[in-house]
Amino acid sequence: MRGEKAVRPQDCEEAKQCSLFARCRSETAADLLRGAFIQNFPAHTQLNREGEVADFLFFNLSGTIELTAHWRNRETTIDVIERPRAFIVAAVVMDRLYLQSSRVLRAARILMLPAGSVRSAMQDDAGFATAMAEEASVAYRHVAQELKGLKLRSGIERLANWLINQDIFVGSAHAFNMPYEKKVLAARLGLAPEVLSRAFSTLAKYGVRVEGAKVWIGDIDALRKLAFPDPLLDDETI
Repeated sequence: MRGEKAVRPQDCEEAKQCSLFARCRSETAADLLRGAFIQNFPAHTQLNREGEVADFLFFNLSGTIELTAHWRNRETTIDVIERPRAFIVAAVVMDRLYLQSSRVLRAARILMLPAGSVRSAMQDDAGFATAMAEEASVAYRHVAQELKGLKLRSGIERLANWLINQDIFVGSAHAFNMPYEKKVLAARLGLAPEVLSRAFSTLAKYGVRVEGAKVWIGDIDALRKLAFPDPLLDDETI
C-alpha cells in the first residue's frame, strides 16, 4: 500500500464524524488523528494482507472494500464493506496478526489509525473503548448473520435475499447495477461461479433479469416469497 497522507487540518472534522469518535474526549480524537492517515484509494488497491502484523485500524469513510482469505491455492470473499465502519477490528484490539486481507473494490476513502495508538486510547478513554467495542460487535453480528445465511439457506435463497437487500440499499427502484464482479458475489454467497449463473437463470421465473452488470427485479413480491427475508438474518440495524 502506498501514498498515505497524514490527516490534513481540513480533513479532521470529516474524520471526527465517524462513529469511532462519537463518545471519546476531544483530546483523544486529536491525539489519534495526529498519527493517522486519510487517503483516497482507487479500485484494486491492496490495503493489508492476512498474516501481517496489525499495524493499522481501518475505517471505511466511503467506497467498497472486499475482505478475503486464502488457503493453499484457494481464495474466497469473507465480507464486502459498503457502509462507513471499521474493519478488521479484532486484530488491532488484541495485537494479533490480520486473519483477513482487504482490498478496494470501488474507489474508497479510508481513515487509518495506528494500532498502538488505538490500544493506548482504549486504555485511557472509556468513551473511545466503548466505541471500539461497538465496532467489534457490529462486525461480529454481521459475520453471525452471514454464517446463519450460509448454513440455513440454499444457494437460490441466499441469492434472492442478496438481491432484495441490494435493491433496498440502492433505493428500491427494482433495477440496479451489480456493485462488484459476479465472481466476488459468488464467493460472498458461498457459490461456485457456474452455480451462481444457474441460480440467476432459475430466478428468471421470479421476474429477475440480468444483462451484463444490470439487474432488473420484475416481481419483487414473488422474489420475497421465495427469499423469505428474516430481520435476524438480514437486518444489520437490529
